[in-house]
Formats: sequence, C-alpha cells, structure tokens
Amino acid sequence: MNVDRKLIRNISIIAHIDHGKSTLADRLIQRAGLISERDFRDQILDTMDIERERGITIKSNTVTMLYEAGDGQTYQINLIDTPGHVDFSYEVSRSLASCDGVLLVVDASQGVEAQTIGNLYKAMEHDLTVVPVINKIDLQSANIDGTLDEIDEELGLPIEEAVCCSAKTGEGIDEVFEAIIQLIPPPEDRSDQPLRALIFDALYTPYRGTIVNFRVVDGTLRVGDRIRLMHTGKVHEVDEVGHMQLDLVPCDELRAGDVGYLLGGIKTVADARVGDTITRDENRAERPLPGFEHVTPMVYSSIYPMSSGEYEDLSVAMDKLSLNDAALVYERDSSSALGLGFRCGFLGLLHLDVVQQRLEREYGLSLVLTAPSVAYRVTLRDGEELEVDNPSHYPDPGKIETVEEPFVRTSIMTPARYIGPVMELCLAARGVNSHTGYLGHNRVDIQFDMPLAEIIYHFYDNLKRITQGYGSLDYTPLDYRETDVVKLDILVNGEVLTPLSQLVHRSKARQYGLHACKQLEETIPRQQFKIALQAAIGGDIIARRTIRAYRKDVTAKCYGGDVTRKRKLLEQQREGKKRMKMAGNVPVPQEAFIAVLQSDQK
Repeated sequence: MNVDRKLIRNISIIAHIDHGKSTLADRLIQRAGLISERDFRDQILDTMDIERERGITIKSNTVTMLYEAGDGQTYQINLIDTPGHVDFSYEVSRSLASCDGVLLVVDASQGVEAQTIGNLYKAMEHDLTVVPVINKIDLQSANIDGTLDEIDEELGLPIEEAVCCSAKTGEGIDEVFEAIIQLIPPPEDRSDQPLRALIFDALYTPYRGTIVNFRVVDGTLRVGDRIRLMHTGKVHEVDEVGHMQLDLVPCDELRAGDVGYLLGGIKTVADARVGDTITRDENRAERPLPGFEHVTPMVYSSIYPMSSGEYEDLSVAMDKLSLNDAALVYERDSSSALGLGFRCGFLGLLHLDVVQQRLEREYGLSLVLTAPSVAYRVTLRDGEELEVDNPSHYPDPGKIETVEEPFVRTSIMTPARYIGPVMELCLAARGVNSHTGYLGHNRVDIQFDMPLAEIIYHFYDNLKRITQGYGSLDYTPLDYRETDVVKLDILVNGEVLTPLSQLVHRSKARQYGLHACKQLEETIPRQQFKIALQAAIGGDIIARRTIRAYRKDVTAKCYGGDVTRKRKLLEQQREGKKRMKMAGNVPVPQEAFIAVLQSDQK
C-alpha cells in the first residue's frame, strides 16, 4: 500500500469521557468498509474485556482506513482512538505525538466539559490542527447552537469548521471524512532522510513476540532491514512490517508519514520501550526523536500474590504489562505478613483498578493490594530531604522538621444550581478555591487547589452523585505544600500490622482507624481470650475495638453449696485467660487484610 504522501492523514479522536469517541470510530470504520456488517460489533477498537464491560477506552488503538473522497481520490487515514478518563491522559499524549491533527468531539447535550479543555491544550502543545466535531445531534436534549457558542467562547476554535454528526445513527459521517481531508494537513515527505520512527505503543504476544506500533517520521523501513532501538541499543532484523486494519496487514515498506507495526523477533519485554526511536543499524540517525516526557505516578500501592508460590508469575506478568503501559512504575517490595510483592505507582485510582483487573484476568493471578497513598516530601531536622510513599519508610516523628504533600488544581464544570454542594464537597476535602467563573448562562467552572490524597479515593464518585451526573472533573499537578500528616498504625494485641499502616492527615486519622478496627473485628476469629484492636498515632490510641473471648461455663457442674465454689472456678478461668493472652499468638487471616484494604469505606 504505497500511497502518495499528500493522500495520507494521521488523526486522533480526543474528547471528554462518554462523549462518543469509540462510537464515532466505529462509524468511520464501517463507512470505510473495513469490516462487514456480519462481523461488526460495537466498540470494535476496544479489544480488552474490561473496556467492553465498563464502556470506556483504556488503551489507545490504531486502524488504517481507505476512503474515496468527493474529489475522486482515495485517501489513507490512520486513526488512533484514545481514552477519555483523566487517569489515562498519558495514553492521549502518546497518541498525539504520532498525529498531524485531531477530531475534538463535543457532546451536543453536555457541551464543553473539563477534560475537553484539557485535551485541547494537549493538542495545542503538539501544534496539531484541531477539527471540532459536535456529536449526539440526534438526542432530544441536543443544543447545537449553544454548543457552537461554547466552542467559540471557551475553546476559541472557528465554528465554521465545526462538523455536526450522530455517531449512533451515522448522520454526518461523510462530512466528518471530508473535514479530515480538507482541514488536516498531510505529513511531510521526508523519505530521503535517515530512518527515524517513534514507538508509541507495543503489545506482547506469546507466539510472535513483541508487536511494535510506531510512526515513521523520517526515511523508509523495509522487511529485512537491520534496525537499532536508540535508547536500549538493541539490534533486530525486521521480519514483517504492515498496517493495522483491525487485523495485521503486511506490506513491503513503510515510508515517512506512515503509521504501522513491525515484528522483529523482539522476545524480551525490556527491549522495546514506548517513546524509543527506531533507526537503521548501518545508516543511523544522529539523534533520537524527543519521545515522551517522563510520567510521574500520582498514587502508590503494593501488590502481593495471594499465594507466595505465585510471586514469579506476578513478576513475569508485571514485566509484560509494563511494556504497553508506560505509566506503570514498579519496584520489588516485601512484607512480613504478605510476603514478596511489588510497590507500584499509578496515575490514579482507576488506573490502579484496571491494572489489578488485567493482572487477575489476563494472567490468572489472585492478588492483595495495600491501601493507596501518595508521595510525601519529608524534611528532617538535619536538613536531609526524603520522598516517602510507603508508610514503613516514614521516619521517626521526632526527627521530622516539615512534611509536604502534593497538591493539584482541579477544574470542576457543573450546572450553576449545584455550586453549593460542590463547594461543600471541595472544602471538606481541604480544598482552597482559586477561581470561579460562569460559562454561558447556566454553567460554572469552579477551580480548587486540593491535596491529591483527598481526591484519589471517592471524590469523583461523590461529585457525580451530588451533581446528578452533570459535574465533570479534570486536574493537573500543582506543587507541594506543608501539611500535618501522621503515621497511623493498626495494632492487634499490641502487635503492629505493618501492611495496614497508613499515612493520613491528622483530621482523617480517627475515621480511618475506626473503620480498620471494625473490619478486623468482623473478620478475625474469636479466641479463648479477649483481643484488643487499636489504632494508634505513635503512643496515642485514637480508636479501639475488642473481640470478645469464648467463655466456657465452668460453673455448670455446681448444683449447690457455698457461692465461694463458683467464685473459685471463675477466678481460675480468669487467671488461665490472662496466661493465654500473654503467650497466645493471634492468627490474622488474609481475609482480614483484604477486608480493610479493599473496602470502599475509606
């Protein structure tokens, strides 16, 4: 498929979550005739079960389409469908680096949302042509004129270039294709330059090794070429190159401007990294492409196998999963209660949840995850600075000068009638209002500077609940600010359960302590002696529960006589229980850890 460079368009679809990106991609694929009606299914580019179940896109996916335009020419359109959720914004930035333009989809009934603006800024950073597409015009609640006004006022895009369509019914799909061809520029023809290609995704398969997805920026790549990955220095021979048309379609060569895949016997997952540059081994490029900025994890959690015998399987699974999830950061970790595992960094709680689901489904693992936390900056009295994301590494409070926690700037867009509840929610999460502005007649943009630790749990769910689904959230990292963080320990009969230790703000410590003690009380089996469950900050106990002892009726055989006979038996029982409590070991089942760590009542 050797197409004139002027007839190629490389595009991405970006939008706020649930504005119809994947459905629009479905209609474009159908219109291009890539798949028969018999074989078609909704969300055709969403290949993972978890994506189809949740109705969200997690991984960016690529497809090459041929479209015969009104001018009689056949155009090659390389389309990348991207995620919408803020936790997967890194996937979006990787996709945009491979494109020349984007379709910015806006829901005609919802209008411009928080992540619509965030994604527009990402496209502008890459200097891409932006084509606004108003979707869902078939809905009774669609407000096309109002949406056009928002695109003009809030996004600053020319409304005369906006295209109206319904991805559900197929109305306006031809107009979307024509806008792609007329407005988005073709790639530059730099086929005569030394080869440079940017890896933007990779997939490991057990039979064919690593499938590398890339865009050729300079030069030409052919079957049989010896290539070098500039970051790792590894050399491979290209066995196959081609385009992704739902299936892998081989071809002889890929030239500058093409988006495709290659197979080169890349067997180990560490050899092909997202953001690396491919060049020829003989005629090498002088310098690599810029690649992608280093991702900074926002949330940390430890992952352990349910059975210690599955540790090696977990290690292999983490290696394979990290190949095409460049945002996943991990290192080896160990726990006296849970054994060997990994300390992992994620972009958010949904990212953490998806990684857990993929490990369990795709690799058949049973896992235990510790409570998520953020990274704190700790300054000691001797001037040393530490970054602490694990409670077990938290220094002695007597040595600490200051503790700082990460703050983010949240942008919440909501109908004006929900301003009060949204303000209360943000203030309860220790937020500081930085800006409030009206967008049109009935919508408001509320910006708060908030601690990241307060929004990683259920802030988004609570926002949706109090705004009846109309509120939208986007956030960007801001800075570190001084805070009052304490290490909360959970004790069972005076012994600290290290996996349940947590770094929390002092104002939230008692709430978490009571919850943890309650969950342990319900899951730890009763013994012949009382078991004290306590939450402590240093030497101060802030919450307590007690598991009552089994008590045998030792006075059952006394049918009469002096009362001192019963008292003597009860006293003997009491002394025996004291000795058992001193020598007895309380077995804490794994279900108890899971009940505390995975409960939604954080």
